[in-house]
Order: sequence, then structure tokens, then C-alpha cells
Amino acid sequence: MKKGLFLKLAGLGILVMITSVWGQPANRTTIDEKVAALVSRMTLEEKVGQMTQISLEVVSRGFPVVASPLQLDDARLRNAIVVHHIGSILNVGTRAHTVQKWRQIITKIQDVATQDTRLGIPIIYGIDAIHGANYTTGATLFPQAIGMAATWNPELVKRDGQITAYEVRASGIPWNFNPVLGVGRQPLWPRLFETFGEDPYLVSVMGAAYIKGLEGEQNTISDSDKVASCMKHYLGYSFPLSGKDRTPAWIPERMLREYFLPPFRAAVRAGSHTLMVNSSEINGIPVHSSHFLLTDVLRGELGFKGFVVSDWQDIENLYRREKVASTQKEAVKMAVMAGVDMSMVPLDFSFYNDLLELVRNGEVPKSRVDEAVTRILKVKYELGLFEHPYPDPTFGERFACKEFQQTNLQAAQESITLLKNIDGVLPLKKGARVLITGPTADKMHVLNSGWTITWQGNEESLYPKDKWTILQAIRHKIGTDRVTFVPGVSFEKEMDIPAAVEAARRADVAIVCLGEDAYCESEGNIMDLTLSEPQLKLAEAIEKTGTPVVLVLTEGRPRIINRITDGAKGILMAYLPGMEGGRAIADILFGDVNPSGKLPVTYPRYTNDFTLYDHKHSENNDEEHQYHPQFPFGFGLSYTKFSYTNLTVEPKTVKIGDPVRVSVTVRNAGRRAGKEVVQLYLSDLVASVTPSEKRLKRFKKIALAPGESKRVSFTLNKSDFVFFGRDNMPTVEPGVFKVSVSGRSKEFTLKK
Repeated sequence: MKKGLFLKLAGLGILVMITSVWGQPANRTTIDEKVAALVSRMTLEEKVGQMTQISLEVVSRGFPVVASPLQLDDARLRNAIVVHHIGSILNVGTRAHTVQKWRQIITKIQDVATQDTRLGIPIIYGIDAIHGANYTTGATLFPQAIGMAATWNPELVKRDGQITAYEVRASGIPWNFNPVLGVGRQPLWPRLFETFGEDPYLVSVMGAAYIKGLEGEQNTISDSDKVASCMKHYLGYSFPLSGKDRTPAWIPERMLREYFLPPFRAAVRAGSHTLMVNSSEINGIPVHSSHFLLTDVLRGELGFKGFVVSDWQDIENLYRREKVASTQKEAVKMAVMAGVDMSMVPLDFSFYNDLLELVRNGEVPKSRVDEAVTRILKVKYELGLFEHPYPDPTFGERFACKEFQQTNLQAAQESITLLKNIDGVLPLKKGARVLITGPTADKMHVLNSGWTITWQGNEESLYPKDKWTILQAIRHKIGTDRVTFVPGVSFEKEMDIPAAVEAARRADVAIVCLGEDAYCESEGNIMDLTLSEPQLKLAEAIEKTGTPVVLVLTEGRPRIINRITDGAKGILMAYLPGMEGGRAIADILFGDVNPSGKLPVTYPRYTNDFTLYDHKHSENNDEEHQYHPQFPFGFGLSYTKFSYTNLTVEPKTVKIGDPVRVSVTVRNAGRRAGKEVVQLYLSDLVASVTPSEKRLKRFKKIALAPGESKRVSFTLNKSDFVFFGRDNMPTVEPGVFKVSVSGRSKEFTLKK
């Protein structure tokens, strides 16, 4: 193993001193010089290899059918790194590995890269740690992003990032393919649960907080407990017209800039080091082939300095699926010239071979290859990989520690959203006789879903036995003798609804646990957002008994439940709450925790009514055209009551560019301590492009004891008034604006 402060560049007879601190000009300049010196000494083959990323399976025994437990294949590994000079490896290969296994894998890979190659350039290993280190066994697995967004607590999201970075680094991996910054405005889309919701501002705030958690306040990713983030999927991936994964989006440029670009702008400002590209297309142009989006906008407008990696096999897909290239080689040329720096090939060396030939034939200039390799090597230096390519065997003593688990539990508790509570049915009394029924009641995988231990997250036998399902958590909470469990139905099949009905008649309350089976990406495509028929029939049958019904929804997207909402006394939206989700749900149901989650998406009432909260006036102007969801964006109840008074806006008339100060007094008017999310919305009453009725501009989560009041203040700046005009350029227009906070509003005038 090559360790220490110096790395000898084999065959070059020079010593390069390694330092790596992001954001400090002296070190930054030093890194630039090191990278330039290294690039100048690399062969074309070595450069193209650095731009090539393959999956772990390719260098494993048995490829393409890799056995579990995974074992690296020495010959395949040397072929990849020594012969093809590849610069990056990704993925889990089979299923989650232990920390020790990961360290063995990474060590063996880096041995070959640093000892058996001419220049000793280390591999950068990437992993999809979507809700914690989900491909490391025993890791702290948080609620999926949609649940983290429901906390409306950026500090908690940042802490999620910090813990994830720690546990990913403990595994020896320095690069996390997260956060997902798509704005989730298509509820059918199976990756909705990976987003921070439907609002660009909410996504921007949460995404930036998560990046700072992964990378640190100063983006010092060489720190032992930090990793490089990868913002994805740039751009517009989350809004497919069909609702199915990896299908076309149709987004006018104005809408693209106003709704889908802001989270990536915020992520660039937050210092994210890498970016992954949208797998699909916008307006007929695959993003992997778009010089306008990947170079003109991303680098020219946003100022991104890191490197761009393709998504899985998506350069080849320009030829095979999108049909914009006549050959695979043409697809490689198209993507590289558009601005892709690294190809997630991922299962062969076709990109390497094609790009070599393209450069040798003069179809791709060497300068473009040098540019891409420079960006990649810079991140490797900044990660400290040249100095410390190997996992640190002494690091990671806090892996999955009690503090991390407690933070995870808090995240799950704060995410859960109380949507209905008639006659104070919740919280339940711990002495009640409870029926628990439904397909999500006694399974861990439904609390986590995709990207958990395996890609689809659906192998229940692999889940840890020390974590509790909803049923187990409630039994621990109130005692086994008070709980009756009758499954009633599976997700798609009736089992014994009459038995569940009979048990409900003998119970004081029925907790009906509904939702979705685990899924990920295209495997989660559906034709209808309506919850499955067996589940609806189960709920309807139990509601008819007269026993109070509480619905608990564990789902990655808002499934239509209008048939059963009226008959339910209580409804909890749990999203996908992670490994501590069962405990958190029980804590909320029985009042040990006061719910404080708020919806980060609009919960639709009908299958074809996807009107969002920031709709236009024409979408909400009469009985036939209205915003009438099952539950609105930003909604969530509490076991206490909050009152808002004394909303002020200062000044009443303000010049463009001057700050606007908004304040409101919030009081806990109930008998329980609770947390409230104060949400500020801005309305432009008249504009040259039809304005939304309102847009979220600020929010703050506060904790109040019974009877306690707090004055909450926000400042609006020029950027909050910007929209994209008829020329697709950012503009601010004078006029009358309205600020709204919890149903109270004030108008003010913006002047030139």
C-alpha cells in the first residue's frame, strides 16, 4: 500500500506533495498545478480510462451472473485497471456488504490502481447512498427524501447528510450519488420518493442542506468523515409526461428555468463536486446529448466547476433507445462533446474503445479529453485519494451508534404527517384493544422501499431483526395481549377480509396499514395512481363495522384513497420512514410524540387531477376548475393548536432590490408542546407572464411549549420576486404583491 504525504509517479522521477482542502485559494492553486502536471504526462489511453466508469460486477467472479457473497476476480480487475486504465467503479454488485467486506473490496481495487499501474492514479468509487449507507449492512437508514422533506427541517436533513457521509466513508467509499434534485411534480413517477417534493424552493433548501452535510460547510471533502456529493438528475428528469421512469418530458424553457433549474443552481452554490445527467429527454433532445444544458447552462450560467457523470448506460442509449445517433460510436462523440466527462458505461469497455478511436481519428479533440480528465483528477485530489486511497481501518467507531439511531428516529417522527383526526381519535389510549391489519403492517421492506440492501429493497429476509415493523412496535408499546393482527389482504390479493372485519368488531380501534410494496426506478411504473383494489376493499369493510378506523399510509407517492377517506377517523401519512419507521409510527399513534410533519407534495383526490399548489388562476377559478386535492401541499395537523397574529410587512412600499421584512407571532394555544412549520407564500397579483396564485418563499420550523409565543421574521430579497419573462430572461416587475402566512395576508407595493 502506498501511504504518506508523497506519491511517486512511476517512471517520471518526480515527487508530488499532496494537500487537499476545498475552497482555500493557495491549496486550490496547488491542486490545479498538480493536475496539470499529471495530465501532461498521461497517455491518451490513460486519459480515456479515467473517463470510463464500470460496475463492480464487471470485475467480480462469475460475471455476468455474479454469485453472492461477491468475490473480486483478479484477472478481470487487472484487465479493467491496468489494461483499460479505468478511473472509476460503482455499485454494490449483489447486495449490501459489511463494513469489513467493503474495505476489503476497496483495498484490493486500490492495490491494483496504485501499485500496478504506471502513474498510480487511485480509483474513485461511487455508490447510491440514497437514504443513508443503504448498501452497507447495519447502516443508519433514514426516511427516504420525500419523508425528510416532510420534516421541513433543513438542519435535520443536513444531519442526515453528515451521518450518511460518515458511514459511507467508514465503508471506504468517497463518492455518493445523491441528492436527487428533481422537483417532484408528477405523482405517478416511481422516483418521486427520492425527491424533496414539488416546490423548487423547498427542494433547493433541503438539497443544499444535504450537500453541506455530505461535504462539510467549507466542502472539505478530504476530511475523513466527508464524501463528494453528486447532484442529480440534471435536468427535468422528474417530470415525465407519461409518469413512467425514463420517458420523455415536455418542458418549455421558461418552465424549465423557473421550476427545475433552481435546485441545481442552489447545489452549485453549495459547492457540490459532481453531477449526474437525466437519463431521458426534454422536448425531443436527450439531455446526455445537449451541449446547451450540459455546457452553456450548467457551466456558462451556473458556473459549475466539477465533473459530469452519465447515468447507467445512457450514452449507449443515445444510439439504442433514443435513436439520435446512428452508431454507438456516434453516441459517444455526441455525449462527450455535449459535456459528459465520465461515462457510467457500465458493463463493458465499449466507451473506452470508441472514444480512443474518435480521438485518434480527430473526431473528438484531445483538448476535450484533457478538459474532462482535469475535472475528474481535481476531484480525486480534493478527496485526498492520492494521499489516502485506502479505507482507514481505525475510522468508523461511531458507525450506527446510538446517537445516529436517535437522530434517525427523530427524522422519522418529524416526517410523519397527521392528515385527519376526527373527534380526537388520536392519540390512542395505551389501554385500548387494537386491531392491526393490512399488507404493510408487519414488513420492514415497506418502510424503506428501493435502494435498501438490494436495488429494489424487497428482500424481507435480509432486513435486520432488531428493527421493528409497525406491528412489532405497537406490541412493544402497549403489550401483545392488547393487539390482534389479521393481515386481511396482500397488496394485490384478498386473503381473509371477513376475519379482519370480525376482529375489528371486537376492537376499540382498527389500525389499517396500507400502501405500496417496495420498488425502485422503472420497476415501480404503474398505470393507475389509485391504491390497489384489495386494500381499498379491506378498509371499506372495516369502516362499515363502526369501529373507529385509523389509516396508516406507507407509500413513496400519494396513492388515491378518496373511497376510504370519509370513513376513516384518522389518517397518518408515513411516507417511507426508514429503519426506525415502525417505532416512530407507534410513538405518533399513542401520543408519545406530537406529529409535526407537513406534506411536501399535493395529495391528489382524483387519478387525473394533478393540479399543484402553485397553480395558475385559471386552474382555480370556478367549480369545474379548482385546486381541490385530498390534502394540500404544506398541510399537516398536530395534537395541539397554533394561532397566528400580528402579521406585518415592512415597508409597505419598497424599491426593487431593497429588502422586505415580514414578521408574525405564533402561539401554542393548546395543552401540549409541539413543533410548527411557519410557511410564507408570495403572490404577484399582476404580471406579464401569468403568475401563480402563490409560491413558497420561506419557512421555519419552531418548537413551542403550551402557551408559549414566538415572533418569527423573514426577509425577502430581489431574487424572491424574479420570474422568467416572455423572452425567457429573468425579470422583476413593479406592482402589488401579497404575503400570506397561515391564512393571513398583507399587500405591499414594489416600485422601480
